[in-house]
Amino acid sequence: MNRSNKQIGIAGAILASLVVASSASAADRSAAGEKELAALLEGRVAGEPVDCIRDSASDGVQIIDGTAMVFRRGDTLYVNRPDGARTLDYWDLPVFHKWGGNGLCRLDHVDLYERGSHIPGPTLFLAEFVPYKKPAR
Repeated sequence: MNRSNKQIGIAGAILASLVVASSASAADRSAAGEKELAALLEGRVAGEPVDCIRDSASDGVQIIDGTAMVFRRGDTLYVNRPDGARTLDYWDLPVFHKWGGNGLCRLDHVDLYERGSHIPGPTLFLAEFVPYKKPAR
């Protein structure tokens, strides 16, 4: 094996190890996110998914690492698991782009920005919103 082939082989091995490490890191973040989401939803019951929720910036959104976005609307928590949720980071600043209406809806897109900078991150499309409510006593 000549020197050039050895260098290519070494570069390939390094790249493969980075891909494996990145996948493990994303899996760890998703597992931790699922645990955090389960704790947040403890004692609540899932309802039928809805396509849209009312838009209310004052109620806020919570990003769960690698898992979901949680929207608080009064006593109800709406969980949205967009495609590409594995890229979500609690430190991200979401910028929502609505396609019409006065609420957030399935297929509206969200640009994620690194907080404290203008560096754009991934763009995600919202999925259905699953409402979680505390059961009536």
